[in-house]
Amino acid sequence: MKKIIFTAIALIGFVVSGMAQGLQRDMQFWRPYDQRGLNIFETGKEDTVAFDGMRVRIGGHFAQQWQNLSHSNTASPNLNPNGVNLNQLMEIGAGTNLATANLNIDVALADGVRLNLITYLSSRHHPEAWVKGGFIQVDKLDFLGLGEQDWFNKYLTLRVGHMEINYGDAHFRRSDNGNAMWNPFVGNYIMDAFTTEVGGELFFQNKGWLAMVAVTGGEIQGGVTNPANRNPNFIGKFGYDNMVADDLRVRLTGSIYTTSGSQRNTLWGGDRAGSRYYMVMENTLASTAGNFTSGRFNPNQTDNITAWVINPFVKFHGLEFFGNFERTTGSARGEADNRTWNQIGTDLVYRFGTHEKFYVAGRYNKVEGTLFGSGLEASIDRVQVGGGWFVTKNILAKLEYVSQNYNGFAASDIRNGGKFNGLMIEGVIGF
Repeated sequence: MKKIIFTAIALIGFVVSGMAQGLQRDMQFWRPYDQRGLNIFETGKEDTVAFDGMRVRIGGHFAQQWQNLSHSNTASPNLNPNGVNLNQLMEIGAGTNLATANLNIDVALADGVRLNLITYLSSRHHPEAWVKGGFIQVDKLDFLGLGEQDWFNKYLTLRVGHMEINYGDAHFRRSDNGNAMWNPFVGNYIMDAFTTEVGGELFFQNKGWLAMVAVTGGEIQGGVTNPANRNPNFIGKFGYDNMVADDLRVRLTGSIYTTSGSQRNTLWGGDRAGSRYYMVMENTLASTAGNFTSGRFNPNQTDNITAWVINPFVKFHGLEFFGNFERTTGSARGEADNRTWNQIGTDLVYRFGTHEKFYVAGRYNKVEGTLFGSGLEASIDRVQVGGGWFVTKNILAKLEYVSQNYNGFAASDIRNGGKFNGLMIEGVIGF
């Protein structure tokens, strides 16, 4: 705890010092960390910030929730050797969750070349500071001294690093530890496609059309042991994103993620920071850090996996629709047959007021497929309804009601007849 406090004090001092020196200006080809970053997906090719030498920008995200959820199940007793019923849910009630924080560092290394590094200062799973990931992004090749390379500068973006992969569009809207500025809700999707992997991606943009190819190691940490189990991972994206009329923006993308083998793939388990719904559907022996994925579902496809997703996004005046239609097929190591899981997510948001500082939102989310081990067909569905207020462009307050139900799980499974519901309040700061 002392380390967190000292780190936060150091960050505040660094930010204040940086602001005094004018370091908090915007960067080239960059997504702002405040309200201005809403509905920005990949960074565009419009060069609106002049390069005037190497520059460091320090930013941060902070999030805090108040939770009032209740849960229940109908699972049969499962006693361990000490007589503890492992299917008995922990008693939970109203209270505050752990405050989470991110440190964002961006460095302009050359004209059109940017370094990004994000560190989690405090997270549900890890109380200590640790690096989420980082990358170098290249939007211009002028630094090579070969003259202007228009063929690259106008259309292409290259990212290389140990970074958040660009599979689908939901990862641009999800809460990422302390960064909950761009998520209109408190929780992410039930099946949360997010991970960091070592690799590179090449992105093309022209007149609204976009395409991407990426190759990664297919694992969150990588490694050189057990080479027979490790194969490269390939990611592709194709779509269109443009203002097709006044006040009407349409975006439609399709993405695919595939690897033929992995020591431990984490497409569905790569978020080491943790979920927002603390301790829901957890037993009496659970801990906040040890059971950090409460309310989510991981299909346990950790060896070979092929996933694809279609993401439509439409914004007309203040009304927004975002969809997530997804299928993943794969298996765990040693499993004879592949299993398939489907996910549907539909978000409807209406923003209003000066600079769209207020919004109301609703989401329906459902996953269904074959469970690992038992082979049973199960499903989980969730409804989220809420709203938010951008007090300033850097401060966001959210209110949400959530209700989630579990269906088709075995009587011996703690999720049998499971459900949770209640209120969440979240405050977010981003700069």
